[in-house]
Amino acid sequence: MKIALLGYGKMGKVIERIALERGHEIVLKKDEFNTYDGLSSADVAIDFSVPSAAVSNISASFNANVPVVSGTTGWLEHYDEMIALCNEKKGGFISSSNFSLGVNIFFGLNEYLAKIMSQFDSYKVSMEEIHHIHKLDAPSGTAISLAQGVIQNSNYSNWTLEEAKNNEIHIEAKRIGEVPGTHTVNYDSAIDSIEIKHTAHNREGFALGAVIAAEWLAGKQGIFTMKDVLNLQ
Repeated sequence: MKIALLGYGKMGKVIERIALERGHEIVLKKDEFNTYDGLSSADVAIDFSVPSAAVSNISASFNANVPVVSGTTGWLEHYDEMIALCNEKKGGFISSSNFSLGVNIFFGLNEYLAKIMSQFDSYKVSMEEIHHIHKLDAPSGTAISLAQGVIQNSNYSNWTLEEAKNNEIHIEAKRIGEVPGTHTVNYDSAIDSIEIKHTAHNREGFALGAVIAAEWLAGKQGIFTMKDVLNLQ
């Protein structure tokens, strides 16, 4: 399979190594200094760039009839626009805040726990996410996905980085050293606390999941999620 890497930072380099180990070919390593030359020859594009570049990268891929796996976060105000372009071009698209197998299992656990805890008003939910100091967006896309998972399965209506009011979920975002990513969901009452936590030890899980998603998406049309890729529906 021929892969275009859109974004060639630390994650892009890990994705490159894993893709090559799995027998794939890299036909483009797009960074801020080069063009999209080679994109049209790709079977699939993997976008791990920065928020300011994501929309251009995804648009260029759809316009070149190349399906896209995007792990970039912080650009979702343009998500509907990209979905419309994907449908117009009859493209294939998977956008996820986190491609790690463990995190996607954690998403399911979070939603299941939220359904249970929605019956008990004495528990208040809050979240914490910790990432490396180079991460540009806060809270993380993974934390937002976790908050949305709770909102869809409870009476909470919104999340906030500020002090939570009424039906809001407080998210505390920390930037420390080179932490790959730690996410905690906490239900606290006057009597006790219930906590679930996912800790990434390195970038390998994110990269492997993105390559697996790309392998799955190649040749497909439509809008998909990691639940489709991993058969977690």
